[in-house]
Amino acid sequence: MANSIGKNIQISSFGESHGPMVGVVIDGFPSGFAIDEAQIQAELKRRKPGQSSVSTSRQEADEFSIVSGVFEGKTTGSPIAILIPNTNQAPKDYDALKDLYRPGHADFTYQKKYGHRDHRGGGRSSARITAAWVAAGALCKQYLAQTAHITIQAVVAQIGHIEVDNIFELDWQTAENNSVRCPHPAMALAMQTAIETTAAEGDSLGGQIACRIQNCPVGLGEPVFDKLNADLAKAIFSINAVKGLSFGSGFEGAKRKGSQNNDSGAGNSNHDGGITGGISNGKDICLQVAFKPTSSIALPQTMLQQNGETITHQIQGRHDPCVVPRAVPIVEAMCAITLMDHLLLNLKYKF
Repeated sequence: MANSIGKNIQISSFGESHGPMVGVVIDGFPSGFAIDEAQIQAELKRRKPGQSSVSTSRQEADEFSIVSGVFEGKTTGSPIAILIPNTNQAPKDYDALKDLYRPGHADFTYQKKYGHRDHRGGGRSSARITAAWVAAGALCKQYLAQTAHITIQAVVAQIGHIEVDNIFELDWQTAENNSVRCPHPAMALAMQTAIETTAAEGDSLGGQIACRIQNCPVGLGEPVFDKLNADLAKAIFSINAVKGLSFGSGFEGAKRKGSQNNDSGAGNSNHDGGITGGISNGKDICLQVAFKPTSSIALPQTMLQQNGETITHQIQGRHDPCVVPRAVPIVEAMCAITLMDHLLLNLKYKF
């Protein structure tokens, strides 16, 4: 099982949804960097469950501890290990699913690939493990901001059929002021209502997150097979429920002519989304991420059993009616880890 990502800075993820803890080991982080633990906790608070009416009711404080790699508030250059206890597990909620494969989940594929699986909330396939990724990403965001003035922000651009037009043209400063993290107040209210209504029906919704990386220097990215957009795509697609990703004009660009979609050196367009030929070009890196609706819903569903037969079953437990709002800091974290990896790699080209 592949549980690590990155080359120059590498994160290794461990833990399960209903085990004692989740965590991450960060290897390759430069020494002598003063970390802000309050900022790490603030990022975890943005992702934690039970924070609003549009998220799961599971209650986790997500209070972390750093057990290695930091001394007197500064990194030492040795591996940084971060632990986040699970304090509100409910494994009994999953007893009825031990011999069932939930639709849309990795139950069937894990069982067939490994021959044995943790049925308690999906084990390693649960989005619970992304809490540790957010902690690692928070460290990388601090490093990027202080050493290269690179900033990363993501917002919700779409929930179900409710979509904000021209999302990258809006002021994103107010996005954190509402439960769905959308920078358009009226649309945010409509999104919240849609999620709450759908949840009351026992169903779920998907959506899109927009992310903008600003002040990225020219030259990050390693053609041919380690292009910046390719590595960002790998990191983003590691996030649960992600089904689509586009940069710049994305799929809309496929409808245009070259004369309409090319970025001129004299203009302000950014159809490339800040990456040209796999290398950052100095403009904002703009990307959008599509998430499918949450697979665990309260409605009865037809499910496959391990014996090959099907039954109708209603899933119990605590689940997000829409994962998109809580995924915002996860997208930021995975972008930060990737950008820091490439920033450190790029140093070898400079005298």
